[in-house]
Amino acid sequence: MHLDIEDSAMDNKKLIETVAANLGRSKADVGKLVEALAGVMRTRCGELDSVVVPGFGTFEPKKRNERVMIHPSTGKRMLVPPKVVLGFKVSNVLKAKLK
Repeated sequence: MHLDIEDSAMDNKKLIETVAANLGRSKADVGKLVEALAGVMRTRCGELDSVVVPGFGTFEPKKRNERVMIHPSTGKRMLVPPKVVLGFKVSNVLKAKLK
Protein backbone atom coordinates (compact mmCIF):
# COMPACT_ATOMS: atom_id res chain seq x y z
CA MET A 1 0.00 0.00 0.00
CA HIS A 2 1.34 3.43 -0.93
CA LEU A 3 0.30 6.54 0.97
CA ASP A 4 0.46 9.72 -1.07
CA ILE A 5 1.55 12.35 1.44
CA GLU A 6 1.81 15.86 0.03
CA ASP A 7 2.49 17.87 3.19
CA SER A 8 4.76 17.20 6.13
CA ALA A 9 1.74 17.32 8.49
CA MET A 10 -1.47 15.39 8.03
CA ASP A 11 -4.68 16.41 9.80
CA ASN A 12 -7.57 14.09 10.62
CA LYS A 13 -9.54 14.93 7.46
CA LYS A 14 -6.59 14.25 5.18
CA LEU A 15 -5.77 11.02 7.04
CA ILE A 16 -9.33 9.76 6.55
CA GLU A 17 -9.34 10.74 2.85
CA THR A 18 -5.99 9.03 2.21
CA VAL A 19 -6.92 5.79 4.00
CA ALA A 20 -10.34 5.71 2.31
CA ALA A 21 -8.73 6.14 -1.11
CA ASN A 22 -6.14 3.42 -0.46
CA LEU A 23 -8.72 0.95 0.84
CA GLY A 24 -11.49 1.80 -1.60
CA ARG A 25 -13.86 2.51 1.31
CA SER A 26 -16.09 5.48 2.03
CA LYS A 27 -14.78 8.37 4.08
CA ALA A 28 -17.68 7.86 6.51
CA ASP A 29 -16.65 4.24 7.18
CA VAL A 30 -12.99 5.15 7.64
CA GLY A 31 -13.97 8.09 9.88
CA LYS A 32 -15.95 5.70 12.11
CA LEU A 33 -12.96 3.35 12.22
CA VAL A 34 -10.54 6.12 13.18
CA GLU A 35 -12.92 7.38 15.88
CA ALA A 36 -13.38 3.83 17.23
CA LEU A 37 -9.60 3.32 17.35
CA ALA A 38 -9.14 6.63 19.17
CA GLY A 39 -11.87 5.65 21.64
CA VAL A 40 -10.23 2.31 22.40
CA MET A 41 -6.88 4.03 22.87
CA ARG A 42 -8.39 6.67 25.19
CA THR A 43 -10.05 3.98 27.30
CA ARG A 44 -7.08 1.61 27.52
CA CYS A 45 -4.48 4.34 28.07
CA GLY A 46 -6.77 5.94 30.66
CA GLU A 47 -6.56 2.63 32.52
CA LEU A 48 -2.74 2.81 32.21
CA ASP A 49 -2.64 -0.11 29.74
CA SER A 50 -0.39 -0.10 26.69
CA VAL A 51 -1.87 -0.26 23.19
CA VAL A 52 0.19 -2.17 20.62
CA VAL A 53 -0.44 -1.63 16.90
CA PRO A 54 1.47 -4.41 15.10
CA GLY A 55 3.88 -3.08 12.49
CA PHE A 56 3.45 0.48 13.79
CA GLY A 57 4.36 0.80 17.45
CA THR A 58 3.31 0.87 21.08
CA PHE A 59 1.46 3.65 22.88
CA GLU A 60 2.37 3.47 26.56
CA PRO A 61 1.03 5.73 29.32
CA LYS A 62 3.55 6.63 32.01
CA LYS A 63 2.94 8.16 35.41
CA ARG A 64 5.00 11.22 36.26
CA ASN A 65 5.38 11.77 39.99
CA GLU A 66 4.85 15.13 41.61
CA ARG A 67 8.00 17.18 41.80
CA VAL A 68 9.34 20.55 42.82
CA MET A 69 10.63 22.83 40.09
CA ILE A 70 12.21 26.25 40.18
CA HIS A 71 10.69 28.88 37.91
CA PRO A 72 13.58 30.08 35.70
CA SER A 73 12.77 33.80 35.67
CA THR A 74 11.50 34.32 39.24
CA GLY A 75 13.49 31.64 41.05
CA LYS A 76 10.37 30.60 42.99
CA ARG A 77 9.89 26.96 43.86
CA MET A 78 6.68 25.41 42.53
CA LEU A 79 5.05 22.04 43.09
CA VAL A 80 4.20 20.29 39.81
CA PRO A 81 1.30 17.85 40.35
CA PRO A 82 1.51 14.22 39.23
CA LYS A 83 0.25 13.46 35.73
CA VAL A 84 0.04 10.75 33.10
CA VAL A 85 1.83 11.24 29.78
CA LEU A 86 1.53 9.10 26.67
CA GLY A 87 4.73 7.76 25.15
CA PHE A 88 5.18 6.11 21.76
CA LYS A 89 7.75 3.53 20.77
CA VAL A 90 8.14 2.77 17.06
CA SER A 91 8.05 -0.91 16.09
CA ASN A 92 11.17 -2.48 14.61
CA VAL A 93 9.26 -3.18 11.37
CA LEU A 94 8.37 0.49 10.86
CA LYS A 95 11.81 1.63 12.00
CA ALA A 96 13.43 -0.58 9.34
CA LYS A 97 11.11 0.80 6.63
CA LEU A 98 11.91 4.38 7.59
CA LYS A 99 15.68 3.84 7.31
